[in-house]
Amino acid sequence: MQDLNQPTPEALEEGRLLFAQACTFMLGVVNLRGLPPMDQPEIVFAGRSNVGKSSLVNALTGRNTLARTSNTPGRTQEINFFDLAGRLRLVDVPGYGFAQAPKAKVEAWTDLVFAYLRGRASLRLACLLIDARHGLKTVDDGAMEQLGRAAVPFMVVLTKADLVRPLELERIVGAVRGGLRNRIGALAEPVLTSSRKGQGIAELRAILATYAAAAERGVSP
Repeated sequence: MQDLNQPTPEALEEGRLLFAQACTFMLGVVNLRGLPPMDQPEIVFAGRSNVGKSSLVNALTGRNTLARTSNTPGRTQEINFFDLAGRLRLVDVPGYGFAQAPKAKVEAWTDLVFAYLRGRASLRLACLLIDARHGLKTVDDGAMEQLGRAAVPFMVVLTKADLVRPLELERIVGAVRGGLRNRIGALAEPVLTSSRKGQGIAELRAILATYAAAAERGVSP
């Protein structure tokens, strides 16, 4: 079985080629009725507010302004779909947990995100983003539980890894591995990334390209 976390040179090149192609904003939706048809494989980027989802989408696609970023938790308030070369949809969803927005609005978009995760047959993989400075939080357990119930495979992507000292990062990675143990649908090994410095971006592109290729063949990666 291929180790997705240690992509071959060929897989890295496939990832580079895929993400070098045109990636365009499709639409943003605020309720389930607005979702596009399930005619392309989708990869969703989920995580706590201000964890760096939009920054990661921009880093993967090499476009600084494709997804709107902000230092204010809760800036993304709808499910945003991006079309990557007609082969893959990247989905940027509102963050869960704390956000600088009214509580009722936060609860509404959190419910929307989890409803999307539960009911999307075209969803091939969830990238669950975790701030490497803080590791897994209780609120992340709820997200992993939802993904497990929906039978959605997911991988933890540790963001902002460049901001953590090596020994502390090693401790956090170990704790994340432990938190993923026995989780339904979890890929056992987290991916370390830094959108600012490019760490792990080529490897993550390769992983996502593997899912795109597998969807085209109608098989699992």
